[in-house]
Amino acid sequence: MGGRLAGKTAIVTGAGSGIGRATAVRFAQEGASVIAAGLSEGLEDTAELCRATGATAIAVVADVSRAGSGEAILEAATRIPSCPNVLVNNVGIAGTTAVYDTTDDEFDRIVETNLKSILRISRPFLRLCRSQKMAASIVNISSVQGMLGFPNNASYAATKAGVIGLSRQMAHDCAAFDVRVNVVAPGIIETPRTEARLRDNAEFRKYSVQSTPLRRAGHADEVAAACLFLASDEASFITGQVLAVDGGASATVFRV
Repeated sequence: MGGRLAGKTAIVTGAGSGIGRATAVRFAQEGASVIAAGLSEGLEDTAELCRATGATAIAVVADVSRAGSGEAILEAATRIPSCPNVLVNNVGIAGTTAVYDTTDDEFDRIVETNLKSILRISRPFLRLCRSQKMAASIVNISSVQGMLGFPNNASYAATKAGVIGLSRQMAHDCAAFDVRVNVVAPGIIETPRTEARLRDNAEFRKYSVQSTPLRRAGHADEVAAACLFLASDEASFITGQVLAVDGGASATVFRV
């Protein structure tokens, strides 16, 4: 199979829906074998969509907020003959509170899922790359909320800023063994998680769509396209960078 990821094997976490599903399917369309990882809901459907393109794909149920999840995903990945050499860390959950109302429990829960999961999954992947002397690419999903202030999302913003800092450190540490690490920072993207809020919550629309210069929500496929570029050899001299897919939100101080 040809394509921009021909011969590559990709792990995509949070692949059951939204950005993760779109990325897994786009990678499959571009020739990659795919390990679709995450919680069980929708995961096998994603793998089936990948297989429908002619790609090899498996679903691996794993809770990335738990210790050992990275090793479990890598162990399951041995069901595919080639070693994984692309990783997309996509899992994330949102908070809903301002900093003065944020509890320790909420903060810890979101850190476990949004930030520590990247370490959990990337660590065994990087050790594999190093031991196999295998060039690879990691794409970590952050958010424009890791770069800008938005209302009532303190825990989420803190973790997404942490994703950017951790990714830059990973890029520095891993360049010596030919692993590139970059970040995609989406703005407001229409996914199953945001669909109801975009439809029913006027305040949410105000601080997302209406304050985006392109005046619309993005689509998961548009984020997947950015992930594809950074994962591909077309980005072979790009590491430690943040690519915002946000309709211009991070380029303006304008807010409704």
